[in-house]
Amino acid sequence: MIRLAVRVRRAQAELVLAELLELAPAGVEELDVGSDAVEYAVYGSPGELPALGDLKAAVGGALVEISTTEVADGWQERWKLFHRPSVIAAPAPPAGAERRVPDLRVRPPWEPARPRADRVVEEIVIDPGQAFGTGAHATTRLCLELLLELASLGRPDGPLLDIGTGSGILAIAGARLAFAPVLGLDNDRESVVAARENAACNAVDVEVRQFDLRSEPLPWIGAGESPPGSVVVVANLLRPLLLELEQKLMRRPAHLLAGGLLREEVDEIAAMFAARLGMRERRRRERGEWAAVWMAGRD
Repeated sequence: MIRLAVRVRRAQAELVLAELLELAPAGVEELDVGSDAVEYAVYGSPGELPALGDLKAAVGGALVEISTTEVADGWQERWKLFHRPSVIAAPAPPAGAERRVPDLRVRPPWEPARPRADRVVEEIVIDPGQAFGTGAHATTRLCLELLLELASLGRPDGPLLDIGTGSGILAIAGARLAFAPVLGLDNDRESVVAARENAACNAVDVEVRQFDLRSEPLPWIGAGESPPGSVVVVANLLRPLLLELEQKLMRRPAHLLAGGLLREEVDEIAAMFAARLGMRERRRRERGEWAAVWMAGRD
């Protein structure tokens, strides 16, 4: 087994991580190696690891060093140590709310459930070895936080469309929060398989389809079928795909939660959806270099 490690400048580490997860969706190990650098590592046989040329292109000017080492037996257990449960706390319920939205605890399958007597917690089990989206990365957490805030406004009663579903984590969270029906879309075949398996593991009713945003009409809000109620769209995508999404929206969704953005990109994306679809920015969340925005089509 080979460990392929890349050290990068800390100032650009979040951006590099997003690029690395495109090359290694099974996840990366992260280590602090000083005040100025972060090390990311992936494990696999030589044929399974990213090509060095692709890796250097993804890291770009942030690159400090690339190294490969052979690792002894037991690396799987070490890898597990870097995938720990993530807890996303629900917002305080508004005055007069009929229910409290639960906290979300996202955990890998080998971690046990942790029920709490003082809080309502929904456990979501995600296999981190299959596709992007474990709850640990800032873009996923920001989208989950906005989804919890949206759900806290009242009992969800409409459909949820998760574009670029990855592991299915946002679609699964939507189903747990009582949105229905829930449809996840992804261009990557392995992600579709992973999302379906994760939905089954969590015993939620989530449909997952393979879908190409650039060439196919969007279900429900494009030229496709229309479910009852108002559609909530969750899109944890990078800027180029969000630009593509804006062109494919034939109807204004009730709400759009857009993640995968750098801080400096949010104004452009929010203005774009506001100009063409008449949506308004309701909330913006930021963590490190990343940001997510909640656009509302109605109150």
